[in-house]
Amino acid sequence: MVSRIGDLVVKSRNPDRLSRFWCEALGYEVVATDETGIAISGAPNAPTILFERSNDSFGDSVLHLDLCPTDRSQADELERLVALGATKTDVVPSGSWHVLADPEGHKFCLMAKRIPAEPEDFHD
Repeated sequence: MVSRIGDLVVKSRNPDRLSRFWCEALGYEVVATDETGIAISGAPNAPTILFERSNDSFGDSVLHLDLCPTDRSQADELERLVALGATKTDVVPSGSWHVLADPEGHKFCLMAKRIPAEPEDFHD
């Protein structure tokens, strides 16, 4: 099996405004809110979009992927991704996710939560 995208993370100076716009544009709804931002979702099996509060200069890091293992532990998936060429850049103190970089240096996160793989007949 492989990983699946669990969340799309968009840095935002105003997550309230941006999440309202995308909820309306996509027919999504707010599914979680906390001090880090606002998460929206809509379609089953579609990634959640998280508008992460940030005052940083956005540059090239406006968007990153959160990967979730489908059939193995986070540790096993971390080992597999590193073997494929990812590099470890940071471990979040809570231990719930790892920040990695792909072979060109684009950062992404490997989450602890698992998302089941799609059924075999999904694409028939």
